[in-house]
Amino acid sequence: MSSLRVTEIFLSLQGESRSSGWPTVFIRLSGCPLRCVYCDTAYAFSGGEKLSVQQILQQTERYQVRHVTVTGGEPLAQKNCHELLRRLCDAGYSVSLETSGAMDVCELDPRVERVIDIKTPGSGEQPRNRWENLQCLKDSDQIKFVITDEADYRWAIEIMQQHNLAGQCEVLFSPVAGDLSPTQLADWIVRDRLPVRFQIQLHKLLWGDKAGV
Repeated sequence: MSSLRVTEIFLSLQGESRSSGWPTVFIRLSGCPLRCVYCDTAYAFSGGEKLSVQQILQQTERYQVRHVTVTGGEPLAQKNCHELLRRLCDAGYSVSLETSGAMDVCELDPRVERVIDIKTPGSGEQPRNRWENLQCLKDSDQIKFVITDEADYRWAIEIMQQHNLAGQCEVLFSPVAGDLSPTQLADWIVRDRLPVRFQIQLHKLLWGDKAGV
C-alpha cells in the first residue's frame, strides 16, 4: 500500500497563488532537500506521520471543500506524491502543488495546477533550480519568485524575460516577510509595469506566522 510521511493536514484559506482566499485543505508532506534562508516551514524538514494515500484521502474528505493544496517541505521529494496528486484529481478536487522547482514536474498529472518556486540568489538555493521544468509549462501553471531585496528583483526580471515566462503562464512576485517591504516591492512592480501578479501571504496577515493556518 502506497504511503507518505505527512507533517499536517488542515483546513485554512489559501494565502497565496491564483487561488488566494479559497477555503483549502492543505496536505503538508514531510522532508525537503533544500534549505532556503527564509524558510518558514522548517518544522516539516523531518518527522511526520506515515499515512497511506487512502488515509490521506479520507482525512481530506472530512473537510468538505473543493480546493486541495499539496505542499511541504518539498512534496515531490517523496515518490508517492505523484500517486497522491492523481488520486486527488480522480476524486474531483481542484488540486494545486507547491514545489520548490528543484524537482521534475514534467511527469505530473496534467490536471494538477503547479506553483513552481524559482529560487533567487537571496534564497541561498539558486543552484538547485531545475531549468528543464520551464520547457513543460502550461497555462494553468504559476511561476513564483520570492524576493529578498532589489538584487533579487532585478535577477527575477532577467529570468522572466530570458525564458518568456509571462508569455507562458502567470508569474507571481512575493516579498520575503521581514526582509523586504511589501510596499517597496509593489512600488517597483508598478514603476516598471511588470506583467506579474504581486502577492502577499494572506494567512500571515490574518493569523501570524504559525503552523496549521
